[in-house]
Amino acid sequence: MLADYQIAAFVATANADRSRAFYENTLGLKLVSDEEYAIVFDANGITLRIQKVRDVAPIPYTSLGWHVTNIEKMVEELSGRGVSFEIYDGFGQTDQGIMTFPNGAKVAWFKDPDGNLLSLDQY
Repeated sequence: MLADYQIAAFVATANADRSRAFYENTLGLKLVSDEEYAIVFDANGITLRIQKVRDVAPIPYTSLGWHVTNIEKMVEELSGRGVSFEIYDGFGQTDQGIMTFPNGAKVAWFKDPDGNLLSLDQY
C-alpha cells in the first residue's frame, strides 16, 4: 500500500531564517518554497518540511540522516562550513566524531540550529 509512495521527512524550527540558512547554505539542500507554516526542501527527491513552530523540543535520538559514500570527506566538508560533530562517551569515535560499528557501518552525528539530531552514515 504505502510502499508504492515516496516518504516525506519533517523536523521543526523556532527560527525559520536561521534554519533556512543552515539547511540551504550549510547543508546545500535545494529550497522548494518558504511557506507560512514550513520551509520546504528537496533532499535528493525526498521532501523535507521544516515546520515553523513556537518552541522546538528536540528528541535525544536521530531525526534525519543521510547515506553518504565517503563519510570522512563529508564530515571534513561540513566541518569546514561550521558544523560541529557530536562526541559521545563510550562510542569510540574518531577525532572527527565518526563511530564504526562491528559490521563496518560508520555514523557521525551533528545538530541543526534548533538542536535536532542529524546524522551521516556510510555502509
